Amino acid sequence: MSIEPIIYGLIFIGVLVLVEGLYLVAFGKSISLNSRVNRRLEMLEKGTRREEVLEKLRKEMQQHMDRKSIPMYSMLAEKAQKAAIAFTPQQLVMIMAGLSVVAFVALSIGTTTEPAIRLIISIAIGIGAVYIWIAAKAKKRMNMIEEQLPDAVELMVRSLRVGHPFSSAISIVAKEIQDPLASEFGVIADEAAYGRDIGEALKDMAERLDMQDLRFLAVAVSIQQQSGGNLAEILAGLAKVIRARFKLFRRVSAITAEAKWSGKFLSAFPIVALIVIKLGDPHYYDEVMTHPLFVPGCIAVVAFLSANLLVMRKLTDIKV
Repeated sequence: MSIEPIIYGLIFIGVLVLVEGLYLVAFGKSISLNSRVNRRLEMLEKGTRREEVLEKLRKEMQQHMDRKSIPMYSMLAEKAQKAAIAFTPQQLVMIMAGLSVVAFVALSIGTTTEPAIRLIISIAIGIGAVYIWIAAKAKKRMNMIEEQLPDAVELMVRSLRVGHPFSSAISIVAKEIQDPLASEFGVIADEAAYGRDIGEALKDMAERLDMQDLRFLAVAVSIQQQSGGNLAEILAGLAKVIRARFKLFRRVSAITAEAKWSGKFLSAFPIVALIVIKLGDPHYYDEVMTHPLFVPGCIAVVAFLSANLLVMRKLTDIKV
């Protein structure tokens, strides 16, 4: 029984852990999404000037989409922007290259695979690990922002009703709630303090994060600025709408979860069965591998499995 596939998996997991470790070492524990520390306030408490904190956070939030022309980077630029990865695009490319080297060395030590195959696998591990890490960060961060937004809007409503101006309400949200939304609103509060229009800043944040609820908030603020009205009442209604959409989205996710996992299981099962059979009996397919229909059959199976994933994803992709 060959243990090389197990070694590949262990190396891939080790590379993922290494990426997270490098990130925490480079930028501190407060940058982790599991941390309850407001990163912006932490930097301010350490004595960093307000404009320096603003510049640093804005750079982290905007740097990735400005570098989509970098080879092999454009495919993860959007997710890196949503995740607000503090690594620069150049650093991420260097990390992918470094992890590929680490994976190649580990494969050379732990396996007897041909050098050319080891090189291809190590590059796939280096790039794939960084992509999966960024995608997971982006998904987690966006989910947290969606959960925090109704509470943040309701906090703005309470602040407005006791007499605070909207800019102060934004500042209160930036201080009272947790990251990631706290730092996002903290940047808006700092930009407003330096003269930027709050409606424009909210619109830019909504477009950068590509979140519909934030677009509603930006539009509501912009309309109130232009035509007047009771902003507290407008935001109170918006908070109810956002919370109702969030509940509906969760309900749709629960209803479609079975279909999603069925599609993934049906596509993954033949591959897992193939791996198990090869581990149990490496020569099981030797007699049929020389058949002229073997390669076309493998291509057809891969095509059908891919089509199954795409069709099931399309059927369960319900917009809320």
